[in-house]
Amino acid sequence: MTPFELSVMFFLQMAFILAVCRATAWVFIKIGQSRVVSEMIAGVLMGPSLMGWMFPEFSAYLFPAESKPILFSVAQLGLVLYMFLIGVEFDVDLIRKRVRSAASISIAGIVAPFILGGTLAYFIAHDPQLFAEKTSSLEAVLFMGAAMAITAFPMLARIIFEQGLTKTSLGTLALAAGSIDDMAAWCVLAVVLASFNSDWSIAFLAIGGGVFFAIVCLTVLRRLLQPMGERVEKSGVISPDMLVFTLMLVMLGAWFTDFIQIYAVFGAFIMGVAMPRGKFATELHRTMYPLTVALLLPVFFVYSGLNTKIGLVNTPALWALTALVLLVAIAGKGVACYLAARLSGEPHKEAMGIGTLMNARGLMELIILNIGLERGIIEPTLFTIMVLMAVFTTLMATPIFERIYGRKELRTG
Repeated sequence: MTPFELSVMFFLQMAFILAVCRATAWVFIKIGQSRVVSEMIAGVLMGPSLMGWMFPEFSAYLFPAESKPILFSVAQLGLVLYMFLIGVEFDVDLIRKRVRSAASISIAGIVAPFILGGTLAYFIAHDPQLFAEKTSSLEAVLFMGAAMAITAFPMLARIIFEQGLTKTSLGTLALAAGSIDDMAAWCVLAVVLASFNSDWSIAFLAIGGGVFFAIVCLTVLRRLLQPMGERVEKSGVISPDMLVFTLMLVMLGAWFTDFIQIYAVFGAFIMGVAMPRGKFATELHRTMYPLTVALLLPVFFVYSGLNTKIGLVNTPALWALTALVLLVAIAGKGVACYLAARLSGEPHKEAMGIGTLMNARGLMELIILNIGLERGIIEPTLFTIMVLMAVFTTLMATPIFERIYGRKELRTG
């Protein structure tokens, strides 16, 4: 296809994506699910698992292979801007008061699923349906451990926002634990890629560069941006020049963390945390949030769904393995984080809420799985099994969360 034909197709794709996401959201919200879950399901429905299976010619016409790089770029932009806004809303002061709980939950949310997932991988590492032939047992263990330890950070953030939890201690605690867990999981993935490529500079660059970036942004940059926040407090609005400068910083942060292979969302999130609070944060959210969520973010869900093929799980043995993976995932993440929260002194309800939120994997799982598939670490069958686990654990989150905690309590908690 020519560039002109691709641009014409892009607008049709966007119209279709928005229509399907809206229709799916209407259905899922009626049955008590979060909008973010509905968009995740919509993405899978628009991929080869349903639309590509039922209407292969229409699917091939609407989503030709040549258009995927464009969708990928738009998806990344939407995710980066969304995670930046989540960082802007992130209340660091609440975490300072609850460092012990956040640390305990983070450690439990990393260690338990990593050990359980790694143990499972040890026994299936040599199955050619699941792992590539050149993947060693150690690499399989490390990759599976990292994939099990991942949290659906963007989804977790959006569920927290939709539940009215953004500035509550529970929401901030879950975000803190989730962000730390995902950072650790990406560092482990960097080690796997380093081993797989026989290049250990990948791991050193990811871990060292990530720590350096966070320290610089949360100390030096934060102080440098304070005068800009003070100007907005006086004027009440963000000028076009300020908005452009802010967006430039977001793009640089996303580029840097992508460059060091931690992933762009963390650069955007840390940049958001570094932004001035008060009127500046309020105006950023008012200006950027509607377009980001309504137009750009759904593309991220659809792009991931286009790479999901549920039909590959087609034998009783593979379905049994899928059930075992799901059981390991829930025990390693949800149960472990609940117990860690209780041992840290959190009330039962809050601990259950944290465990439920942390158990959701969502599309961060799909990201790490796509990397494993593209780099030749795992095979499409294991990719699909892990996707099913991610979908199910994410579907569990909102209904269980509302049942044990209650929406009204959350908004005032």
